[in-house]
Amino acid sequence: MNIILLGPPGAGKGTQARFLVDERGMVQLSTGDMLRAARTSGTEMGNKVAAVMDAGELVTDDIVIGLIREQLETVTSNGFIFDGFPRTLAQADALGDLLSEQGETLDAVIAMEVDDEALVARITARSTCGGCGEVYNDQTKPIPADEKCTNCGASDFKRRADDNEESLKTRLMEYYKKTSPLLGYYYAKGQMHGVNGLGEIESVKADIAAVMDA
Repeated sequence: MNIILLGPPGAGKGTQARFLVDERGMVQLSTGDMLRAARTSGTEMGNKVAAVMDAGELVTDDIVIGLIREQLETVTSNGFIFDGFPRTLAQADALGDLLSEQGETLDAVIAMEVDDEALVARITARSTCGGCGEVYNDQTKPIPADEKCTNCGASDFKRRADDNEESLKTRLMEYYKKTSPLLGYYYAKGQMHGVNGLGEIESVKADIAAVMDA
């Protein structure tokens, strides 16, 4: 089963994707992760990525599609989770063509719906474990008193420099400008499903599972 997780920065896509990887054997295809891995891979596509990034230029859609093609052709899984791609209608068309070419289907698009003000309040209070990426929040999941991650035991916690109100509102506006047309695009195809992205983690997880199991 192949799905797209849509949602603004901080909506929790990465957290939910990890559940699907661990519990359903799916593979998360995060654009950022793929680019970082490709850059140091030494492959022909990786060399292209390195050249573009070293030149300070934006990676083209063709390169990202090429990286996704490599994954579809070489990785065995119970399905793929597209996280951070597509972001535009052109990318959505390109992904659809690629999946068709590979004999794959897109089974569901799950939009993690949020209230912007509540999202900003949540994200400005979050910290991330430098060891494993586990996310903590000053209000809902504070860093343990012994300052050790409950997941991996590391004691290196970080806050993103751009996790502040002004930067977040700018990132949200950029997301809505570029990505909101995808909601109508996939709705018209009958693939769009919305879940409350600001619910408790287990509740969001259950809602996503209900969409997929249906």
